[in-house]
Amino acid sequence: MSTPDDLTWLMQWYLAHCDEDWEHQYGVNIDTLDNPGWSLKVDLQDTSLNGLPFTPIYEGVSEKEQPVQGLDGDVPWLVCRVEGSHFKGWCGPRDLGRLIATFRSWADR
Repeated sequence: MSTPDDLTWLMQWYLAHCDEDWEHQYGVNIDTLDNPGWSLKVDLQDTSLNGLPFTPIYEGVSEKEQPVQGLDGDVPWLVCRVEGSHFKGWCGPRDLGRLIATFRSWADR
């Protein structure tokens, strides 16, 4: 059996948590930023990931440069962290795949 690509994996992760209750209160949100870029927010409440440690990631931007603004669309950057019971990530316009892969790598460990 082949390994699913990261987007297919994310869809399967979401579906695995839909139990006729979780999806009414929680979910996965992918949105665009005006920097330009992408954001990813995953609710961890009532999942096995809630409370697990996550080392924040700042690639192509320093922690002090938060929030990221005015970055060129050709400059790759990625910020990921867990805040409370949410995985949150932001990235450049060409880095959405890497952002989803980062969440997947942490979730699958």
